[in-house]
Amino acid sequence: QVQLVESGGGLVQAGGSLRLSCAASGRTFSSYGMGWFRQAPGKEREFVATIRWSGGDTIYADSVKGRFIIFRDSDKIAVYLQMNSLKPEDTAVYYCAAARRGIASIATSAGYGMDYWGKGTLVTVSS
Repeated sequence: QVQLVESGGGLVQAGGSLRLSCAASGRTFSSYGMGWFRQAPGKEREFVATIRWSGGDTIYADSVKGRFIIFRDSDKIAVYLQMNSLKPEDTAVYYCAAARRGIASIATSAGYGMDYWGKGTLVTVSS
């Protein structure tokens, strides 16, 4: 049974940092792309960042480029999202997802067609 479990969300002041973790289990993800998506209250889900498990190539949404970093730990089978210089508009539930697709496709999908999802972790950035 595949599981993606997010952690690391919380309340932080604007300008602060948080690191989200996504622990993956239940299968081998070497041929998968891993993604972080977010959904703010009253808004559509949006793409944040994606990484190709094998090779580590990454793509970021323009809104987080230069502030967020996605990386993975193959030994721990986990994907992380380091979020720096947080802004109130980053407030959302953040979801980890996986798909046996290229990262270019994941980056333009808004999450549609992902094979597996975590339950999400809430990030709140206060002004």
